[in-house]
Amino acid sequence: MRVIVPISVGGWARLFSRWDVLAVLLILGLLAFLAEASRHLLEPLAELRRQPVSLDPANLPEYAARTALRMLIAMALSLIFTFTYATLAAKSRRAERLLVPLLDILQSVPILGFISVTVVFFMALAPGRVLGAEFAAIFAIFTSQAWNMAFSFYQSLRTVPTELKEASRNFRLSPWMSFWRVDVPFAMPQLIWNMMMSMSGSWFFVVAAEAISVGNTTITLPGVGSYIALAIEHRDLRAVGWAIGAMLIVILIYDQLLFRPLVAWADRFRFEQEAGDLPPRSWMLDVLRRSRLVHRLTRPFALLWRRLLLARWSERAAPVKRERQSRHPWITFQWLVIVVVLAALALWQVLRFITQGIALADVGTALLLGLATLSRVVALIAIASVIWVPVGVWVGTQPRAANLVQPVVQFLAAFPANLLFPIAVSAIVAFRLDPNFWLSPLMILGTQWYILFNVVAGAAAIPAELRAAGVNFRVRGWLWWRRIALPAVLPYYVTGAITASGGSWNASIVAEVASWGDEHLHASGLGAYIAQETEAGDFHRIVLGIAVMSLYVVVINRAFWRPLYLYAERKFRLG
Repeated sequence: MRVIVPISVGGWARLFSRWDVLAVLLILGLLAFLAEASRHLLEPLAELRRQPVSLDPANLPEYAARTALRMLIAMALSLIFTFTYATLAAKSRRAERLLVPLLDILQSVPILGFISVTVVFFMALAPGRVLGAEFAAIFAIFTSQAWNMAFSFYQSLRTVPTELKEASRNFRLSPWMSFWRVDVPFAMPQLIWNMMMSMSGSWFFVVAAEAISVGNTTITLPGVGSYIALAIEHRDLRAVGWAIGAMLIVILIYDQLLFRPLVAWADRFRFEQEAGDLPPRSWMLDVLRRSRLVHRLTRPFALLWRRLLLARWSERAAPVKRERQSRHPWITFQWLVIVVVLAALALWQVLRFITQGIALADVGTALLLGLATLSRVVALIAIASVIWVPVGVWVGTQPRAANLVQPVVQFLAAFPANLLFPIAVSAIVAFRLDPNFWLSPLMILGTQWYILFNVVAGAAAIPAELRAAGVNFRVRGWLWWRRIALPAVLPYYVTGAITASGGSWNASIVAEVASWGDEHLHASGLGAYIAQETEAGDFHRIVLGIAVMSLYVVVINRAFWRPLYLYAERKFRLG
């Protein structure tokens, strides 16, 4: 006798599993998030004046959604920039000579510099609409994310193990296939850690990105950053607490729905997998893998991606002779001449613009203020290195610790220095302290984590056989650090230190000018100089400050960090 199972029990169970139910809820939540965050994009710009940012906590969910969407779009643009710009710099020696120094300059330009130069352009893309201001804010957030990710990916491509390259050549993979099957998987674990750092670091500058003020132009977009700026202006500690709570919730959501699944997924790409290590887990990744609904929805995209990969399977790796021929001295000389001419023209235009509105004494003042900021950056990077390198090595070699530390560090890295202004300003005023010294720690709060995240990624990449060799030979104490830990993490540390150094220069525009209500403190430095001239709308001195800051950063990177990186890559490269 045939038993008929009611569809309410058996049929629905076959059609929809619990993973499908979770997937439906997540998809509905994503659609609601996108609808809420984007529903004001096409409104007239005058609507921002009629409905200004309010400190009412009831508005924080909407503000948090809009800020989260801006940061997510900026992250997507940063990934596109990373995969193109960093790959070209790593794969082409001639392009590297131009792109890497240019990246040094870009990371040295403060966010206020980008805003002051680009705000008019982006506003013109959507005249009279909120969308133009959103473009400007997203681009500003992009500038706080992209450079770190590009440096990380560039460093990973430069250190791909020799055996992986040989396997790619033996299988005769085309450059396209080799990039997606070898280069990207190898770089993915470190890139994801730096994506987390970039996302967290962008919170540090979200106040400037959402509360744009250049001369007589003031645009305040609803968001957590503008909410924080208004709370500081009104000295509302209660509102500051609400902002911290909203930030914490957004960071936890990002961690659970985006970064933790990425970390668990990227564990499959670890070049070495130590026996006995528990792989990271993510409930979100389990939903994506086990839901049949997600599988059906994503199957067309997966097939399209597979076809894009296989479409170039027939292309063979470029012969060595062609590569050698492309490096003809005359072609190299022509390329060098073009680069020098373009750099000279750009420098001439900058000097021409600057000299129209300032005197030679202003240049000397900017250079002296740059030395003051430089001394702070050097001292703070040294202190952060001494503290976070040992911690990063310990976390990177302990997978369970990494899973616990990851969300905590994300929140600490995302904590804007602006929220500490009430404590810093009140303490400095109450105890009559010197702002030139006591405002300095605010510069490193958001950038020290670049060092920690990169060292963690480097320690996690130490091959299992190298660790086992250290144990078998009883290499302990300082000898273990000198022979195993420090050589393994040095390339990663230099990458993090370069980004932390550039980020500290950027952070100086916020940290050297602190305010709490009517109380304003200024430290002597180039960051305060740029912030004050931006508020005054003096574009000549803004460009002067940016040019001097770029000069300091490029000279330091060329004279110190790059030689140290090349030394670490040449002497301590694994494989």
